[in-house]
Amino acid sequence: MPPKTRINEESIIGAAVEVIRRSGFESMNARTVAAQLHCSTQPVMYHFSTIGNLKKAVYSHVDKLHTEYLMNTPPGQDTVSGIGMNYIRFAVEEPQLFRFLFQSGYAAENSLTEMLDSGELVPVLSAVQEAAGLSMQKTRNVFLIAAMFVHGYASIIANNHLEFDEKLIAEHLERAWNGAVLAALQEEQDESHHS
Repeated sequence: MPPKTRINEESIIGAAVEVIRRSGFESMNARTVAAQLHCSTQPVMYHFSTIGNLKKAVYSHVDKLHTEYLMNTPPGQDTVSGIGMNYIRFAVEEPQLFRFLFQSGYAAENSLTEMLDSGELVPVLSAVQEAAGLSMQKTRNVFLIAAMFVHGYASIIANNHLEFDEKLIAEHLERAWNGAVLAALQEEQDESHHS
C-alpha cells in the first residue's frame, strides 16, 4: 500500500493556484481545491479555517510569483521597458492569475497611493529612478503614468479583448515612458527656474 500523501498549506495553495489557472478565481472553493488534491475538504479546512483565509494566502503567493516575473528582465534590456513588458506578458501567459491579482478585490492596497507606498514596489521604483535620473517624487509620478498605461494594456489582453502584439505594444510603452520622463524633466527645470 503506498504511503498517504501529507497535505500541507503549501500543497493546498499550489492546488488553489491550479484551480484558478484552469477555471478562474470565482471557482476556487474548498471543494474544487480538495478535488485538485484528490482528497476530502477536511484537510483544506483544517489548514485554512475559512475560504477567505485561503484566498488571502493564495493571493500573497501569486503576488510574489508576479513580482518575481516582473523583475526577471532579459540581460541588456532596459529595466523599465523590461518590467512593463513582463507585466503585460504575465497577463498574456497567466490571464486567470492576472485577473485574480487585479480584478478580484483581494489586493491589500485599495488605492494607487497605497500601491505606490507598498514595500514590494521599492525595488521597482529604485530601478525606475536610476533609469530616469529623477527625484523620487517625480519618479513616482512617471511610474504611475507608465503603470496605468501598462495595466490598461494587460487588463484588456487578460480579458480577451485584444491580441498581444509585442512589437507594437513595446513601441507604445516606449513612447508613453519617454513622454512621461520628458514631462517630469521639464517640470523639474521649470521648478528650478522659479526657485
